Amino acid sequence: MLLADDTLSRRRDVVQVIGAALVARSKGTGRRRVAAALGLHESTVSSWLRRFSQMAVAIREHFTRWAAVLGPGHEPITPRGSAFADAVEAIGVLGVVAVRRFGPRSPWSLASKLTEGGLLTTRAHPYPAPM
Repeated sequence: MLLADDTLSRRRDVVQVIGAALVARSKGTGRRRVAAALGLHESTVSSWLRRFSQMAVAIREHFTRWAAVLGPGHEPITPRGSAFADAVEAIGVLGVVAVRRFGPRSPWSLASKLTEGGLLTTRAHPYPAPM
C-alpha cells in the first residue's frame, strides 16, 4: 500500500502532529498536557507514545544508519538521557542531514517515507534498511 509522506500506517492524524507529540514528550511533557495542547484525546496520544517507546531503540538505530548514509561525517547524535528522547533526536539529526543534501523537508515527512509509513509499527523488523 502506498502512503503519502505526511501519513503513517493506521493513523488518522498527520505525521507532523504525531511528531509534535513525540517531541513534546521527549522534552518531558506529560501525555495529558501533550494531548490538551494538540486538542486530541489522551488515549490517542498515549497510544502513539507507547508504540514509539516500544520501538525507540530500533527507531534510533534506523535513523542513525540513514544519517550516516546520507551525510557521512555529520555531527554525532547527542544522547538525551532516554531511548525515547534519543530516537526523537536521531530523527532530528537525519532531518538536518537531509535538508543539507536535498533541501527543505519536514523531518516527520522524511520519517514517514523512510519507514514506509511504519514509524509506529511493532513488527519484528519494521524498518527498511538504507540502500
